[in-house]
Amino acid sequence: MSTLYARFAADLDAILDGLVAAGTLPADLDRRAITVEPPRDPSHGDMATNAAMVLSKAAKMPPRALAEALLPGLTALDQVAEASIAGPGFLNVRLVDDAWRGELARIADLGDDYGRSTLGGGKRVNVEYVSANPTGPMHMGHCRGAVVGDALAGLLAFAGYDVTREYYINDAGGQVDVLARSAHMRYREALGEAIEIPEGLYPGGYLVPVGQALAAEFGDTYVGKPESEWLALFRTKAVDAMMVMIRADLALLGIHHDIFSSEAALQKAGTVDAAIDRLRADGLIYEGTLEAPKGETPDDWEPVDLTLFRASQFGDDQDRPVKKSNGSYTYFGADLAYHAEKAARADRLIDIWGADHAGTVKRIQAAVKALTGGTVPFDVKLVQMVRLLRGGEPVKMSKRSGSFVTLADVVEEVGKDVVRFTMLTRKADAQMDFDFAKVVEASKDNPVFYVQYAHARGKSLHRRAVEAGIDLPAADLALLDAEELVLVKLAAQFPRIVEAAAIAGEPHRIAFYLYDLAATFHALWNRGNDDPGRRFLIADRPDLTAARLALSDAIGQIIRNGLALMGVAAAEEMH
Repeated sequence: MSTLYARFAADLDAILDGLVAAGTLPADLDRRAITVEPPRDPSHGDMATNAAMVLSKAAKMPPRALAEALLPGLTALDQVAEASIAGPGFLNVRLVDDAWRGELARIADLGDDYGRSTLGGGKRVNVEYVSANPTGPMHMGHCRGAVVGDALAGLLAFAGYDVTREYYINDAGGQVDVLARSAHMRYREALGEAIEIPEGLYPGGYLVPVGQALAAEFGDTYVGKPESEWLALFRTKAVDAMMVMIRADLALLGIHHDIFSSEAALQKAGTVDAAIDRLRADGLIYEGTLEAPKGETPDDWEPVDLTLFRASQFGDDQDRPVKKSNGSYTYFGADLAYHAEKAARADRLIDIWGADHAGTVKRIQAAVKALTGGTVPFDVKLVQMVRLLRGGEPVKMSKRSGSFVTLADVVEEVGKDVVRFTMLTRKADAQMDFDFAKVVEASKDNPVFYVQYAHARGKSLHRRAVEAGIDLPAADLALLDAEELVLVKLAAQFPRIVEAAAIAGEPHRIAFYLYDLAATFHALWNRGNDDPGRRFLIADRPDLTAARLALSDAIGQIIRNGLALMGVAAAEEMH
C-alpha cells in the first residue's frame, strides 16, 4: 500500500503522461529531478512540486506556461482541495482533510512497514564500518563510526537495498607484530615471570587473559625462544582473541557484521598481486620515484625507486606507492586490492572512516575507479571523534585499556540505546561532545529522553483509558481538529525522510525528524493543561478519545519505526 507522497508523485507522473499523449510535452523528458515535498511555508499548502521548473527547458516551454498546463490535472484529483502557481512556476497543492485521515489509517495498517521503500531496487550495497585494528578492545573513538555505519546499513536495507555489513581486519601490518610481542610479555607473566611492559608495546590489562590462555596451551615452550619461533603463532592467537573481544564489544551496541575480511588472508590468497597485475596490464603501474615533499625538504630525504599506481589519472593529487622499496606491500597497496575484491560483489561501496583518514580518501577512490572502470560508485563517510565529558569536565582514561575509555564502560553506564541515539544527534562530520550527565538528563534539551518520552506518553494512554473505564468505540477520524491534522501531516513525511536520508547516506536525519515529531506531539499534549476538552483522554467523550488515541498510536508507530532504523528500542514507560 503506497503512502500519500508516493501516490501524489504517481498522480503527477500520470498527468505528465497525459500531456505527452496530448502532444503538449515531448515523450523523452527526464523526470528524475522532479520533487514532491512540503512547501517551506505551510501557509502555501500541503505539498509543492518543482515539475514545471525542471522540465521547462527540455520541454521548450516557459515554466509558468507548463505549470498552467499541469494545473487542471492537479485540481481534478480527488485528494486535492486546491492547487495554485507560485512565483515563476512552482505548484502548491492543498489536500482535503480526508487525505490526511486516510494516511493515519494507512500508518496503522502498515505498522512496522510504514516508510519501507523500494527505492534501492535490490541493488547490492557494501557498507564497511568500524574496521578497528585488532589490537585491543573497542573505545569511544570507534563508537561513533560503528553506530553511524550500522544505522546507515539499516536505513539502506529499509529503503530497499541489499545490504552487506562488513568489517576489515587489519591483521597484516606492523601493529599486529606489536600485539604479538605484547601478548608474549603477558604469556611470560602468566608463567610467573615479573615483567615490565616496555615503551612501544601495548600495556593494557586486556592482554592478561590472552597471556594466561597462551600459557595454558603451550606451557613454557616459547619462553626464551627467538622471536622467529613464536611471532607468527602468537600473532594469530592474539588477533583471534582480540576479534572475539571486539565482536563482544560491538554486540553490546547491537552491532553484528555479515562479513569479516582478513587483510592477511587476502595477501596469502594472492588477491593483492592480482589487483596490481590488473592495473599493470592497463598501464597504470610503473616503477619510479615520488616527488620530494612540499615545503622544506628533510635532510634525510632521498629519492627511492618504488612501485607506483597512477592515481593522479583518477583525481588524486599524486601517484601512490603500492609496494615499498623492500618489496612488501604498502597499506594502500593492500587496501586497493581489498576494495577491488569488495567491488566484485557489490553495486556500490560505502566506507565509514574516522576524520583522521581524510587524506587517504582520494587515493582509494582513484583505485576503485581504475579497477572498476568507474562502474561501482564508492563513497567515504568521515566521522569526527567524540569528546567524553562528565558534567562538562573531560573524562579520565580507563585503567583496563591503558590509554582510553572503553566502549563497554560507556554502554554499561548509560545503556546501548542512549549511546546509539546520541551518536546520531549530529552530522557525522561535525564535532561531538558526549557528556555522561547530559545524555541521561530528563529534559527537552536531551533528544534521547524527549523522543522516548513521547513514545512512553502515548503508550500510557491505553493503560489510563482502561483504568478510567472508558469503553472505546471504533475511531472516527473525522473528529480530529486542524491542530491534530498538523501532526498527521508531519507523521506522513516519514517515508520521504527515509528515502532522502538513504539517498544522502545520512542516518542522523532520522533522529532530527523524530525530535521534531516528538516536539509537535508534546505541544499537542500540553494544550490539555489549560483546556481539559483538548486532552487525549476525556471520560465522557469516548468517541473523541478513540480518535485521539488512534492519532497517538500512529505517532508511536512512526517513533518505533524511526528508532528501529537507529538500532534503538522504544521505551514503553519512563522511570
